Amino acid sequence: MKRLFIILSALSVIATACQKDPYANADIIPNPAYVGEEITFNNYSSNTDYVEWDMGDGTSSTAWNLKHYYIDPGTYTVTQRAFRDKGGVNVASYMVEVWGAELKIVAQEYYDIGAPEGVLIPGASVMLYPTLSDWENFTNPVVQYIDGVAVTELFTNSIGEVIFEDLSYQRYYVDVWHQNWSNEPLAFEDVGWIETQMLEGAYYQTFIAFCDPVERAMKSTSRPEGELRKLEDASPAGKRDLKINKISKPRK
Repeated sequence: MKRLFIILSALSVIATACQKDPYANADIIPNPAYVGEEITFNNYSSNTDYVEWDMGDGTSSTAWNLKHYYIDPGTYTVTQRAFRDKGGVNVASYMVEVWGAELKIVAQEYYDIGAPEGVLIPGASVMLYPTLSDWENFTNPVVQYIDGVAVTELFTNSIGEVIFEDLSYQRYYVDVWHQNWSNEPLAFEDVGWIETQMLEGAYYQTFIAFCDPVERAMKSTSRPEGELRKLEDASPAGKRDLKINKISKPRK
């Protein structure tokens, strides 16, 4: 009996010694990626019974392979943990670079269907807001960096265009003002006149900001601060049909 016990103990030691430690390994496609773009995390861990993922953006998963996208641009540290049921863990970390979306805004005078296209508006002040509430209250405008200087107001070029960069995967709200035009009157008819599409970075994104001519009495050489604007209180006399103002084309 003593001899049998010794043999069983020896076999147990040998079996333990033969158990290989887990090894965490994966590939990430694509990397870099754009905001809103689906990224595939292929798990190639060996000697592994299950894995855990920390995606670096506050989310996690226990899937063997997974697909994930990021909302905000930046560099994320993804942590993968490989486990054995009988004990043992191995950890690997990966850097995932996420590029922001780009949005071209075209300021154009509103025109009726069938009429000649409205004029493009150069020199218009354009501000972008992350929520409708921010647009209504003039709060938290999107910050852009021009030659290292933070600004919240950009101006359209000679053909009425301006580009915002490094944006998140979300909808934004556009505010256009010129001493002769504004998109605010249209916003009170339908929020779709100022609300962008979801900005997936893997697409070329264009938003046409249609504007109405402002009354001569409202004209000013500088952007008016104005009172807070609440679209829910609006009751426009004549609501115009929303034009196609959101254009998305794949980069590839």
